[in-house]
Amino acid sequence: MSDDQKGAIYLDASNFQKTIEEAGDKPVMVDFFAEWCGPCKMAAPIIDKLADKYKDKAIVAKLNVDENQDIAALYGVMSIPTVMVFKNGKLVNRQIGFIGEEGYEAMITSALS
Repeated sequence: MSDDQKGAIYLDASNFQKTIEEAGDKPVMVDFFAEWCGPCKMAAPIIDKLADKYKDKAIVAKLNVDENQDIAALYGVMSIPTVMVFKNGKLVNRQIGFIGEEGYEAMITSALS
């Protein structure tokens, strides 16, 4: 991941677990989304904005559930968008549905405290 990257990183089966485990106490926020999902499209620019805002403090990522059904199933994702925050390799927060910029930012700041 280069320092000049803008927005969220994309995770898939090849890097999902490694990203969460190697982040340590740096929170990892993952937006489980699909291209066809209306609320996911509303969340996308917010997720990218938060990725830029918190790039030194947290990892903000996206995971396409259509392309990564095994991971979505492993975490019980039934509705999208579902946003999860992991810290020290463990799931610490989960929100289902679009919760707006303040809601997503609160998920990150809560994990940072």
